[in-house]
Amino acid sequence: MNKEIIWKNVKEWLWILFGFVVGTSFLYQPFKIPSGSMIPTLLIGDFLIVNKFCYGYSNDSFRIGTFTFPLPKITKRLFGDSLPQRGDVVVFRNEKDDDQNYIKRVIGIPGDKIELKGGIVYINDVPVELREDGEFSNLENDEYVIYKKYIEKLPNGYEHVIIAKFPLGDGRLDNVGPFLVPEGHYFMMGDNRHNSLDSRVMESVGFIPLDRIMGRAECLFFSSSCSLFAVLDWPFSMRFERFFTPIK
Repeated sequence: MNKEIIWKNVKEWLWILFGFVVGTSFLYQPFKIPSGSMIPTLLIGDFLIVNKFCYGYSNDSFRIGTFTFPLPKITKRLFGDSLPQRGDVVVFRNEKDDDQNYIKRVIGIPGDKIELKGGIVYINDVPVELREDGEFSNLENDEYVIYKKYIEKLPNGYEHVIIAKFPLGDGRLDNVGPFLVPEGHYFMMGDNRHNSLDSRVMESVGFIPLDRIMGRAECLFFSSSCSLFAVLDWPFSMRFERFFTPIK
């Protein structure tokens, strides 16, 4: 193989790498769900696409994994024509946890007063509408655990599913607050209310600044209950019904 052919192959791979870096930095980025804090909306082993341009760009928009590209400080979000809304599922950088990427749901926006009483979320002293919706079964440590399932309706009309492992009010974060969301910050919570480290825990997560939000989760494109390296288990672990489904 002569040098021209080698160089041609190298250039093709460099263009592919360049396209991947540009695409994941500016447009859409894949993420894998490592924990159960957003069950049942997101399951462990789900792979999703995050829209990185919907809220505009900050320095933390340009992250792959926990690596942030060393760019000049962006003092104002660029090209943003909208802000996170209650109900959006977003990926953000948590500086309080070794710069890890978290995914949670926006519950409070700037200026909101958030409080939990008996497991019910109060936004600006008004309880959100909550209605029972049966049960949810989840496999944990080779045993099925039954959760109570609810539909939560936020003040803007957005409805989503949450689950509770214990009777509402019995969880350690079921009676907390009030929290006053500062300007330019957001209050995040997981849909798995009794198994989520989120804004209810100020010392570990707290309020999330807008410039730490990397983007909005849009849809699932792959889901498996086994490790990607367990190739022989793939045919039996694929959750095909979750492929290419929107995240609500």
